[in-house]
Amino acid sequence: MAATNDIQYKFPEGFWWGSAASATQTEGAADIDGKGQNIWDYWYEVEPNRFFNGVGPDKTSQFYYKYKEDIKLMKEIGHNSFRMSISWSRLIPNGNGEVNPKAVEFYNNVINELIDNGIEPFVGLFHFDMPMEMQKIGGWESREVVDAYEAYATTCFELFGDRVKKWFTHNEPIVPVEGGYLYDFHYPNVVDFGKAVQVAFNTILSSAKAIKAYRELNQDGKIGIVLNLTPSYPRSKNPADVKASIICDAFFNRSFLDPSVKGEFPEELVQILKAEGFMPQYEAEDLEVIKNNTIDLLGVNYYQPRRVKAKENLPNPEAPFMPERYFDYYVMAGRKMNPHRGWEIYEKGIYDILINLKENYGNIECYISENGMGVEGEEKFRDENGIIQDDYRIEFIEEHLKWVHRAIQEGSNVKGYHLWTFMDNWSWTNAYKNRYGFVSVNLDKDGERTIKKSGQWFKTVSANNGF
Repeated sequence: MAATNDIQYKFPEGFWWGSAASATQTEGAADIDGKGQNIWDYWYEVEPNRFFNGVGPDKTSQFYYKYKEDIKLMKEIGHNSFRMSISWSRLIPNGNGEVNPKAVEFYNNVINELIDNGIEPFVGLFHFDMPMEMQKIGGWESREVVDAYEAYATTCFELFGDRVKKWFTHNEPIVPVEGGYLYDFHYPNVVDFGKAVQVAFNTILSSAKAIKAYRELNQDGKIGIVLNLTPSYPRSKNPADVKASIICDAFFNRSFLDPSVKGEFPEELVQILKAEGFMPQYEAEDLEVIKNNTIDLLGVNYYQPRRVKAKENLPNPEAPFMPERYFDYYVMAGRKMNPHRGWEIYEKGIYDILINLKENYGNIECYISENGMGVEGEEKFRDENGIIQDDYRIEFIEEHLKWVHRAIQEGSNVKGYHLWTFMDNWSWTNAYKNRYGFVSVNLDKDGERTIKKSGQWFKTVSANNGF
């Protein structure tokens, strides 16, 4: 352990050190012990060619069987907190109706094991994994599904809320909107902006309804949402570029941030939806529910910036309406890259998000719920002792943490940092193409776990509460 006087970046007492994962990406056991199908199980069944190397969600990291071993490793590398998610289709196989006792037993065991190891469970209710029976009746397009989700959330609070004191209604809710209803990278592969708007509205409504249900139970915890806040940086100070970045931000960040924190939707976005004829259907009391049930705690996921400029060309009048009708993306000259993943690395973005939350969102209590570096072909960095020497990941985390530290010095109400992810996991259509974990998972050796160099480094950071 480093001597205390060697610590340059000291974090506040009680800072949350840990990582995040999701049910579908880690549990495995996709069709046993009463679990119902979710959209990923179904999509893999009908279109396995959509998934990298044909690897599906049944082959994920087998946390369902290895959770005790995994939680022991979490403790070993310095976790005092861990964000997991509950699989709606495991707990309530049809999405609405009977609760699966095997699932209750599993999640009780996991939560208790975490607490017994001094790790606080942060629990998400929805991480992209719509039960297939719910998708069949429209998914988030359907009010019936919103009501079913509220009942599911209430069930989770009643079953686990005596021990779980940090709840999150959704993870990155803009992603199912983009992936499922705009850009064709999630099931149901619909390209329809009007449906996308309805899905987004109903998702926000479902979040507010879950928050309302939670507060009515008086369980003395906190409830929030996890948003991927990707700053939209304009190419220049030219008013046209700046306007493009503001509109982009309204579509992809403020669409969920404003209603979650302020209980209202961004005016720029509402004006566009009205002008283009894409306002969602809703009932008058829906807006009151959203207004009166805002979050206690915000999870912030940050990976890379979004760089935006004014439109260069007129859009194709025959093409489906897309947000990009109002802006173009551009590649910034000289940008720093993750060569293993093809994403820009811009550490200051994490600071800009936190300062924006401080200045424009009441300095809401928040934490970095995901940040991480994906690497394809990471095995090439494994040394003769079997340890992956991921110095690039250590540098990535360090440089982001320096900016988090600076935001704290300037008054940001940020309470923790969770890496994506604890162990290498299955990543939606990319399967195991990119590795993100503190812990390596060897699929050829029954998912054998090995702590990477970054995991050992993180242990000392957590122990010293800084570096």
